[in-house]
Amino acid sequence: MVDPTTRPLILLSNDDGYAAEGLAAVRAELLAHADVVVCAPEQNQSATSHSLSLHRVLRLRAVEPGVFTIDGTPADCVYIALCAGERVLPRRPDLVVSGLNHGLNLGTDVFYSGTVAAAREGALRGIPAVALSADSKADRAAAAALGARLALATLAIARARGGSRVPLLNVNFPPGAGGWPVRATRLGSRLYTEEVVFRSDPRHHEYLWIGGEGIAHDHVPGSDTEAYDEGAASVTPLGLDLSDLRAEVVQIANEVAARG
Repeated sequence: MVDPTTRPLILLSNDDGYAAEGLAAVRAELLAHADVVVCAPEQNQSATSHSLSLHRVLRLRAVEPGVFTIDGTPADCVYIALCAGERVLPRRPDLVVSGLNHGLNLGTDVFYSGTVAAAREGALRGIPAVALSADSKADRAAAAALGARLALATLAIARARGGSRVPLLNVNFPPGAGGWPVRATRLGSRLYTEEVVFRSDPRHHEYLWIGGEGIAHDHVPGSDTEAYDEGAASVTPLGLDLSDLRAEVVQIANEVAARG
């Protein structure tokens, strides 16, 4: 049982790398209220999703007191911090925070995002977790300040409620200088231009890039994409149980069983 009078311990990670300005801004805000240990990738690991480095060695490096970096993915960083005894953390953290990401993670971005994966790795291990992301035109200091407040509120509510349900929240900040309204949302629809571009290098060997530059949002009422389009910060709960089609699966299983 966590003593509510104890100064909280927060594990802070990201996917932009340990030296990212967004992480530094959130760390500064959280340090006013909690002890913070950073364990983040050595280099940018955007869009690595929940990848774990199982087939190569990893290296842990202490940058300064309370700041560690690993030459791996965001999920690697949280996994190692939580499972390495006291090499990184003095005890089990009360909260995992990931970000502040340099860019948005809306809608289906959550399935690709290393930022969200770092938070999810904490939640999978029973620790309340929050992923923070901001538009490139959002005031970073304002987003970090509001993000830290939301993260600490998440911890307070989790402590008060107890139980086995662990919150995993995905927060996004739109452009602006702050003062955003905050909305509870669900995942929206974020559509990217799907493209594969083939080119030749100076030695006439083919290479390619994937992903186009165009982005559009379908209208989904109550969604994080709607909140973004309307200038609001979104707070979206993410479930660890992805089996949201139970009735359909039961029907399929029964039909297969009936047919032998």
